[in-house]
Amino acid sequence: MVANNPIIYYINKTGVHTIVTKNCQEIPDISHLREIARQVRLDIIEMLFKAGSGHTGGSLSATDILVALFFAQMRLNPQDPCWPQRDRFVLSKGHAAPALYAVLSRLGYFPREELFTLRQFGSSLQGHPDSSCTPGVEVSTGSLGQGLSIANGMALASRLNGGGTRVYALLGDGEVQEGQIWEAAMTAAHYRLDNLVAVLDRNRLQIDGRTAEVMSLEPLAQKWEAFGWHTLEVDGHAFPELLAGLQETHGVKGRPSMIIAHTVKGKGVSIFENQVKYHGVTPSKEEYEQALKELHAA
Repeated sequence: MVANNPIIYYINKTGVHTIVTKNCQEIPDISHLREIARQVRLDIIEMLFKAGSGHTGGSLSATDILVALFFAQMRLNPQDPCWPQRDRFVLSKGHAAPALYAVLSRLGYFPREELFTLRQFGSSLQGHPDSSCTPGVEVSTGSLGQGLSIANGMALASRLNGGGTRVYALLGDGEVQEGQIWEAAMTAAHYRLDNLVAVLDRNRLQIDGRTAEVMSLEPLAQKWEAFGWHTLEVDGHAFPELLAGLQETHGVKGRPSMIIAHTVKGKGVSIFENQVKYHGVTPSKEEYEQALKELHAA
């Protein structure tokens, strides 16, 4: 393994992993990433339908962000989840756990069959990530607003240890209404945590409605800039933009980075897209069948 290069995991149509190391300046095959994202969405729908409980909309909106991070950006070793030189990831919006589980499974952290035990008693895959029982999960999350503070601690620890570890945190936009996020934002800027990258899943919907109506966030980019962060905005479903944004953060020195990824809640399945009711509702049998049909045809 080359310490300064990410490890890119491609999965071909037979499900076999091919590991390719690439220089950070190179762009991975976008068609591979799109195919992985499609497969991940299929797994999410299957998991949630079988569980009968969970979060559909936010899992689907975050899928492309997670695929970009885990398959084309972060340094990982699924055969050694505790590899000291790995990058760290915090799913601050812990209710999107199905998307994270589907990604970890396709990387080989645990067998795919385990996905379909989601939320069952005794399963290692609970409704929110549990670092004590799920390989590849760095920290238990679910209490919104706390993940960025944890990521700050990880980034500080990496600096103290003299390592090159980068820390990534995925936030929800409803979550960003919470005060702890802004305390953490000030802390990260104060300590000049340039090894910290936060990505905001900006789908504009939360459990109670539109974010603009529950608690307006705008002007969002300017707020992060005012708090001392390098801030950029991308299409959260366009892999070239996601990858270019993530790559840009490597050149930022002396301050943390925020990538505002504009997304669609329920992305990939027409009946779920931009529908707030699917924040925490799983598909019915008819919706499940339609979702599978659309995703298989994509």
